[in-house]
Amino acid sequence: MIKAVFFDIDGTLVSFKTHRVPDSTIEAIRLLRENGIKVLIASGRHLSMMYNVKEIEFDGYVTINGAVTYMDGTIIDRHPLEHETVMRMTDYVDVHPIPVCYVLENSLQMNFLNNDTDVIFQLLDFPIPPMSNLRDIACNNDVYQMIAFFSKEDEPIITRDVIPGSKCQRWHPLFSDVVTDGISKVTGIQAIEKCLNITPEEIAVFGDGGNDIDMLRYAGMSIAMGNATEEVRAAAKYTTTDVDHDGILLGVKKWILNRQKE
Repeated sequence: MIKAVFFDIDGTLVSFKTHRVPDSTIEAIRLLRENGIKVLIASGRHLSMMYNVKEIEFDGYVTINGAVTYMDGTIIDRHPLEHETVMRMTDYVDVHPIPVCYVLENSLQMNFLNNDTDVIFQLLDFPIPPMSNLRDIACNNDVYQMIAFFSKEDEPIITRDVIPGSKCQRWHPLFSDVVTDGISKVTGIQAIEKCLNITPEEIAVFGDGGNDIDMLRYAGMSIAMGNATEEVRAAAKYTTTDVDHDGILLGVKKWILNRQKE
């Protein structure tokens, strides 16, 4: 029996076309709560950047791809990047200028913008982070994630030479989320499982991006959105329609609520 459902945000709860949560998804969340099922977020976003779902009540938040996890407004798990890793990236960017956003516990800081960043911020309807000196930020703060705009072709070299011990989670060709190796949305889900005293077989997850693959493989019930790539769909047990065609509501009714009655 499913006791908790985790949702990715961008492309899952929120449409890339409308930048809002469809009414059908709000109805699905209401039905889950009506049936006593916990509703939670598992996102690459920072907590302060979840403005597009702020009207919906959630029981907990896995944020920054598992780097910081909250229950009832309290941080229950955190995994900053190694300071040496952040400094190596800072040194690399000084020589090979690429846009990088450093994600802190309560803010985001970025070095500069270009055409690639414009594309992503428009896609996500994302406010532009403040521009900062990344070396100052790295020297004085814990950094939980680096959103780095390097190509997929450059990724193996950067992973090997610049950020060993870290992992790249890419859900768009233009950039990668860099987190501590071994940390993913599953890390945060496991912290919440411990709080709720539930097992992986008692959770369901919905996702559409590359950073959702780990949790889709992990959960007892996993549902990929219709807008997901083939790789993401292969990681899930089922695939629903996309976010703009009632995918969450269909998935909740067909594979969660109907099976609760069995």
